[in-house]
Amino acid sequence: MSLQRKHELLIVTGMSGAGRSTVGNALEDLGWYVVDNLPPQMLGPISDLFTLAKNPLPRLAVVIDVRGGEFFSELSEHLTQLRTREINLRVLFLEATDSALVKRFESVRRPHPLQGNGTILDGISDERTKLLGIRELADVIIDTSDLNVHQLSTKISDGFSLSQTRKLQISILSFGFKYGLPTDADLVADMRFLPNPFWVDELRALNGEDKQVSDFVLAQEGASEFLENYIGTLKPVLQGFIRENKRYVTIAIGCTGGKHRSVAMSLALATALEAIDDVAVTIRHRDLGKE
Repeated sequence: MSLQRKHELLIVTGMSGAGRSTVGNALEDLGWYVVDNLPPQMLGPISDLFTLAKNPLPRLAVVIDVRGGEFFSELSEHLTQLRTREINLRVLFLEATDSALVKRFESVRRPHPLQGNGTILDGISDERTKLLGIRELADVIIDTSDLNVHQLSTKISDGFSLSQTRKLQISILSFGFKYGLPTDADLVADMRFLPNPFWVDELRALNGEDKQVSDFVLAQEGASEFLENYIGTLKPVLQGFIRENKRYVTIAIGCTGGKHRSVAMSLALATALEAIDDVAVTIRHRDLGKE
């Protein structure tokens, strides 16, 4: 078995307060060897553990953040160098909205590591600017704004457990455009071309998980054609992701409020994609229950 398949190095980084500690703990529970707050300059030497140690590590996760100060600015360079080695390298980037991050820092009564004499928002803005280049290099981006620690741990388990590593992890996310686009979506589809069950009295109080709503949505003109054609379009894209070693993909399906059409179509799409080899599908309804 080649190193490409045998050894995995996962870099965990992203916004302060976005859940790196939770992710590190979840990865440890999954059997990863986790190193926290490692200077980027040590990535090369620590990756040698794959081959030089008496009992080489098959799965290594390294948590890196702005606490590394000036060392952190060199992370992009070191990641580029690592990608030339025979290592299955992935970068997991965690982010959250400004309001979610401010709330988290205020709840623990701790300053943002970059705020200095300014506000928490000043620190968040500075960090976002510093992380732009790293975010562009990320293989997996997870927005934790609406996730509690248990939901985030489950998401990590779905994407990085030993049994799931070789499969393409497809996360289908229904959402409402009125609440904003999901920032971690790789692909977005809009269901607002279908009639809205909200305007049907007997369906208004129900949601896309109810059979009555699902039957109504999928029976509309264009619904079955969209589903069939979208799956046909996705198949070569997903196979390409597998060839390029991209192992985590988020497909967002939206409608106005994230209650009826997007939920029903997400469920139908998940059922269809589960029949494809080498993929594992999870589904989450971001905005269901907000209305």
